[in-house]
Amino acid sequence: MIELKDITVSFGGVKPISGLTVTMGGRIQGLIGPNGAGKTTLLNVLSGFVTPVSGSITLFGENFGPVRAEARLENGITRSFQTPQVAADLTAADNIRVSFDSLGLSRADAHTQLTEVLALTGLTAQAEVMAGALDGYSLRMVEIARCLAAKPRLIMLDEPAAGLAADERARLMTLLKRLPDMGAQVLIIDHDFDLIGDLCDQVAVLDFGKLVASGPTQETLANPKVRAAYLGEDEEDAA
Repeated sequence: MIELKDITVSFGGVKPISGLTVTMGGRIQGLIGPNGAGKTTLLNVLSGFVTPVSGSITLFGENFGPVRAEARLENGITRSFQTPQVAADLTAADNIRVSFDSLGLSRADAHTQLTEVLALTGLTAQAEVMAGALDGYSLRMVEIARCLAAKPRLIMLDEPAAGLAADERARLMTLLKRLPDMGAQVLIIDHDFDLIGDLCDQVAVLDFGKLVASGPTQETLANPKVRAAYLGEDEEDAA
């Protein structure tokens, strides 16, 4: 459960998020909006890379103020990025092992966990391949595997389906649908309206750093204000 109250982020005179209050409790929670709506900034706030100038963040009933990103990882808060952040000169397995550094796992537990996430993400055969030699889909799987290695309570994914072929998109969706039953809430940003509709049970919509609507996915996506903000439809026609 993600609860934000009066969150404002300021970069000089620019406020990509302004007075945002929203509760996001979907097992697979969508976060959508046009470019510049504040979506990635919000993920940066939740993952500790950006500190808001005001407001409060509550995750799973715990208050998360100005907590560094490493501490969020220790508390099971993980994320991926629009462009996969992997070390090209490390193998897929070694990129995933980075998550273990802050978790204090024994060598045996780390090996077991690595084996599990490699199998879950379909990377077992590529474990010892250098990341620089992997294709785009596999790089995204390395990032997701690194998130899963931390046994997350919340995994945040920033446009994970971008640039994927249809079969890769289908495999990604199959994986993501399994995660809530493994104990992780999923928060996903994506511009693929159909993917959000098929995957998410709830969705929140931002525009200019403010909340447009939030609630059950199909109901929210049909909201005339959402269709006007996200698809550029005339609000009266959308109604």
